[in-house]
Amino acid sequence: MSDTATRRMAQQARGEATTRWVRFSHRGSEGFGTVAGGAVAVHGGDMFAGAQPTGETVPLAEVTLQAPTVPSKIIALWNNFHALAGKLSMPVPAEPLYLMKAPSCVAAPGLTIARPPSYAGRVVYEGELGIVIGRRCSRVSPQAAGEFIFGYTCVNDITALDLIAADPSFAQWVRAKSFDGFGPFGPVLATGLEPRELTIRTVLNGQERQNYPVADMIFQPHELVSRLSHDMTLLPGDLICCGTSLGVGTIKEKLNTIEVTIDGIGTLANGFVQEGSTPGS
Repeated sequence: MSDTATRRMAQQARGEATTRWVRFSHRGSEGFGTVAGGAVAVHGGDMFAGAQPTGETVPLAEVTLQAPTVPSKIIALWNNFHALAGKLSMPVPAEPLYLMKAPSCVAAPGLTIARPPSYAGRVVYEGELGIVIGRRCSRVSPQAAGEFIFGYTCVNDITALDLIAADPSFAQWVRAKSFDGFGPFGPVLATGLEPRELTIRTVLNGQERQNYPVADMIFQPHELVSRLSHDMTLLPGDLICCGTSLGVGTIKEKLNTIEVTIDGIGTLANGFVQEGSTPGS
């Protein structure tokens, strides 16, 4: 077990506070560190393997947050909540149903995302819990999977809904979810959380649209990591989007704000602008 994983498990056993990691840019340079008390404690080395504080702190208000990792792959779950499966009259799957999102779809917290010019159909938000892998992971058991999970984050799995079934001969899940900007996550990567105790809340333009518990998840995080690791090797920084539940809806206004909040992690806020609007950041 890595030193980082050992420290994280010891923190959990002692009931210590959650550690919140960020990646950021500041005055033309990039870095990473932990957030506490309105400041970032800058770290050096590798976030996932023996990162050490440099002694430098930067006010959080002065940095521009980036997505907390650079994943080699993004895995997104379908039909992973009992409540949504029941509403859609879908059977509980025997194994995780998933697709891949292109890593180039990642968007930073706070970024305003523009509707892709090549698509004129419905776009929907999906507030989700994200799992971030901390160690190279292959064929691990559910009991051991926790050693390979670095932490958790907020995800908005934005989807071009009408594309999925546009061609009756081929379901276009990857294209529908991989447009530039369709994968915002953050604002932090939080360690030391018990995922079953978490609730995901999504607010669109000031109105709550989703509020659902992780405890309703069909395949819980450790089980997901174990099963996925038997299909492919998971690498440090990889992101697993755990799927969404009731309340998914269309983004309709010309200018929109979407907020995904998970206690212990924070709020991922992004704008979304329709064609003809001026995007900002």
